[in-house]
Amino acid sequence: MSRPNFGVRLASTPTSPGVYIFKDVKGSILYVGKSSNLQNRLRYYFRDSQKHEPKIRRMISKLSEFEYIVVDSDPEALILENTLIKKFKPPFNARLKDDKTYPYIKIDRTEEYPQVYVTRKVIDDGAKYFGPFANAGSIRKTLTLLKKLFPYRSCTKRITGIDKRACLEFYINRCAAPCIGVINYEGYREIIDQVILFLEGKTESVLLDLRSKMVQASNSLEFEQAASLRDQIEALESIAKQQQIKTDSVTNRDQDIIGMYAHNDQACIELFYVRNGKLTGRDDFLMDGALETSPDRIMSGFVKQFYQSASYIPSQIIVHHLLEDTDEIVSWLRSRKQGRVTLIHPKRGPNKRLVEMAAKNAEHHLRQLNIKSWDNTQIIDTALQELQEELNLPRLPKTIECYDISNLQGTNPVGSMVVFEDGLPKPSEYRHFRVKSVKVIDDYSMMQEIILRRCKRLPIRLAQSHIHATYRQHPQSSVANIPDLMIIDGGKGHLSAALEVLLTSGVDYIPLASLSKKNEWLHRPQTAEPIILNRRSAALQLVQRLRDEAHRFAINYHRKLRSKSQTLSHIDRISGIGPKRRRLLLTKFGSITKLRKAAITDIAAIPGISRNIAIRIKQTL
Repeated sequence: MSRPNFGVRLASTPTSPGVYIFKDVKGSILYVGKSSNLQNRLRYYFRDSQKHEPKIRRMISKLSEFEYIVVDSDPEALILENTLIKKFKPPFNARLKDDKTYPYIKIDRTEEYPQVYVTRKVIDDGAKYFGPFANAGSIRKTLTLLKKLFPYRSCTKRITGIDKRACLEFYINRCAAPCIGVINYEGYREIIDQVILFLEGKTESVLLDLRSKMVQASNSLEFEQAASLRDQIEALESIAKQQQIKTDSVTNRDQDIIGMYAHNDQACIELFYVRNGKLTGRDDFLMDGALETSPDRIMSGFVKQFYQSASYIPSQIIVHHLLEDTDEIVSWLRSRKQGRVTLIHPKRGPNKRLVEMAAKNAEHHLRQLNIKSWDNTQIIDTALQELQEELNLPRLPKTIECYDISNLQGTNPVGSMVVFEDGLPKPSEYRHFRVKSVKVIDDYSMMQEIILRRCKRLPIRLAQSHIHATYRQHPQSSVANIPDLMIIDGGKGHLSAALEVLLTSGVDYIPLASLSKKNEWLHRPQTAEPIILNRRSAALQLVQRLRDEAHRFAINYHRKLRSKSQTLSHIDRISGIGPKRRRLLLTKFGSITKLRKAAITDIAAIPGISRNIAIRIKQTL
């Protein structure tokens, strides 16, 4: 359908709550959204405005048709939106990666001798469900821990209590052996109750019960059982210590702490489960479609999709970013929990530290996943070939150098050079540069200085075949290694500045490109139009990894220099005072404050400090 007809259709669109669906010319679903007023929301998308985010503009450019579904209430719209996103996985929605039914731990207390199951289906059957867990690995770790702490059975046979012998788990203290009557029905039920209490975070209740039983066993002269209970108590206490989260206030509330880190098209969500003030578990979730999506939308998408199937909703949910539609989501969560739910976006205090800790863990997890993904040689080969083709390079860019500048309002300016060989970082080739000649805030001149210093290590205007033959013969000369491609972090201005240095230095045989931060576009010399790669292309991801690594390397060096300059003593700036005299002064007076208050005669009384130097010290301080 042609776009101009949308105006007529919008006029007849209802103002009631509902879900809207955007489609492209092929009928594929681009985006699913919800609104309490369908007409107003759709008008927002179809108005002719440059204020839209880049992602929305790209979506609208592909839009050919829209549909909507009217519902009775906002909660119904929210549930329907989640269901459609889960079913169709629209590319412009932030959505849980590999969205599926997540695994849960199930304990059915209606069984005579309950077991601890793993299930992916939650039904209203009276059983206890714990989860969801992010993946099978997460749930395996939890079950392994439970087995070490509580000797519940893992077999499926019928328990009679008169079997002739127990299985191996009994002999390694992993089962209480109700099958041979070592423990009776009531004793086994107590173990299952302890498992449930532990999964609910009520570790203190479990410890109190075990200590009571240990005393009883000891008083009854059942020392072997008492020793077994003691070992179980020690193991639980050790776990309880690991579960403690350091906060500035004491709380026994149940909380979910949600931190987020987004990079390119992926976002990682780190979820800490806090029960009764103790960290009982954590999980990492990946979300696709994060590119050019605001943090509040990503966080809203996760909260809605996760808690739609969660078996338990705590009384407090602490989020790293304020949600896009907080009031509606809180109302929906309360209806699901059938109780009070508070959603907190902390600005300061212990809760702020907790979400920042979760966000930091999310960042580390996503970085590790990205590093692992590049262990695949096929992905690397594809990226290098695509990069050669897109940038029109004379050879495969097996060795790539990337440069970045870092400074804070012109102070302590530094540059970095990182090197990737065969698509992987080679830290031994990384180099730092302290910018020496540029005294003002001028990124172009700073970039020129570090490129010039790099060019001094490269041969001048040799035949390319001879250059690379030399490189192959002397690969150990790291600073003279000749890259197949140089990448500058910046736009066309940075590219032109670097190109000028290469040309005047006679190193014009190395291909040069830059990556602009705003649009993630590549630029090449003598090419007016930018090279726009697909956001999911392996080549762009490789260049982004190079840029991010150069930025990280420069930032770390800049922070180190800035920290060093800030901690330099005022004494170091006084002419005539070196390390030896500084030590003498600080040994005598103990601090700069006391030295500042000291009389000139007292300072001059120190061996090696003349009266003139003492006067200079007083004047400076």
